[in-house]
Amino acid sequence: MAMHNKTTLQFLGLAAAAATVLAVAGCASLPSPEQLDAQATAAVLASFREQGIAKTDRVKQDLGQSACSSDKPPSDALARQIMAQALATVKWPAGGQYLGDWREGEKIAQNGRGFTWTDTSAAAGSGGGSCYNCHQIGKAEISFGNIGPSLHNYGKNRGVSDVTAPTAAPIVQYTWTKIYNSRSFSACSQMPRFGHGGLMTEDQIRHVMALLLDPKSPVNQ
Repeated sequence: MAMHNKTTLQFLGLAAAAATVLAVAGCASLPSPEQLDAQATAAVLASFREQGIAKTDRVKQDLGQSACSSDKPPSDALARQIMAQALATVKWPAGGQYLGDWREGEKIAQNGRGFTWTDTSAAAGSGGGSCYNCHQIGKAEISFGNIGPSLHNYGKNRGVSDVTAPTAAPIVQYTWTKIYNSRSFSACSQMPRFGHGGLMTEDQIRHVMALLLDPKSPVNQ
């Protein structure tokens, strides 16, 4: 009986050692996170083809997209780097003309049509801002998203009574920057990067700016 137990223990010891060797070998053969990322990218690319304005280069993530799609939030240093890169992409309006027509801005904000491969570009003016999907725009609205804050009284709450006054300059520039590339102020912002992504033209951004800041706009009533 004692001999049987000794043999059994020896067998179990050999089996455990073999299992350990196999486990180590298995771990060593697993692909690295970088290899997995490359394999995933290749699989996605193989699933799409370019057509019209839909290009496969959109699959390639920039620094912010890569960092913010991770299972861990970016470090403070990386977040600052993402915001700095985003801010550097912002193009200021020609002639310093920030505001357009709030009436046109309301049409854009309430337009939920997105782009398809048949569209030529944002310059065609067929796409919308879909702002209502994430924000309340005016007090008359009864259906709106709440992913983002309410925009009702956006300019009024920030003391904008005259958009041409020098005191209005900081909020005007902030709003332009936020619409153009939202990651300039929040590294992992979920807001579309309308200017940077070519989702709105410069004129369209001007119109939405007027909707938000013009004291005559229904947003500020």
